[in-house]
Amino acid sequence: MLSKPRGLLFIISAASGTGKTTLAERLVQILSNLRMSRSYTSRAVRAGERAGVDYNFVSRDEFDAMVARGAFVEWADVFGNLYGTSRADTERLLESGQDVVLVIDVQGAQQVKASGIDHTAIFVLPPSFEILERRLRGRSADSEEAMQRRLAAARAEAGSYADYDYVVINDQLEPTVVRLQEIIAAERSRTHRMKKIAEDVIRTFRK
Repeated sequence: MLSKPRGLLFIISAASGTGKTTLAERLVQILSNLRMSRSYTSRAVRAGERAGVDYNFVSRDEFDAMVARGAFVEWADVFGNLYGTSRADTERLLESGQDVVLVIDVQGAQQVKASGIDHTAIFVLPPSFEILERRLRGRSADSEEAMQRRLAAARAEAGSYADYDYVVINDQLEPTVVRLQEIIAAERSRTHRMKKIAEDVIRTFRK
């Protein structure tokens, strides 16, 4: 009987408006053994969102208490709202053999890296800053002040691509999803990750 390997942890980071959440959602639809992590957040529920489905919504005091007891593998303040990934929830999925994708910002990715957890980090870039701005303005009802904050954050974070394992340009959705699938397939097939399965197969050669 083949051994069931521990799941893999993938990180997708990108500036707001690049399409990282849409990309992750498409990957989860296509790949049966991939799950999106459901983040905790201190912000209010938005129209169309469901508690326990889109996010785990908690009060700011509850979030701060979780930070204090080390409940998050990563957390960040994003434009005044707190977001975090549960350490226990992530570990439970990985131990069950599920691959997990975290859609997090650069700050969160740095925390995961510092924690020493085995992971693969992917940075998604738009084709250009001008296209990113056009996408943001086309989808957002933000004030101009809020828009400028998002654009400034995008400029500040873009250079962080060099800290990631892979870089993907999101020019068109479906071709970009295919490139991400190829990365995941390659990472799943690395020798050190396939070792237990390979050894089970090799044992059948010795009977």
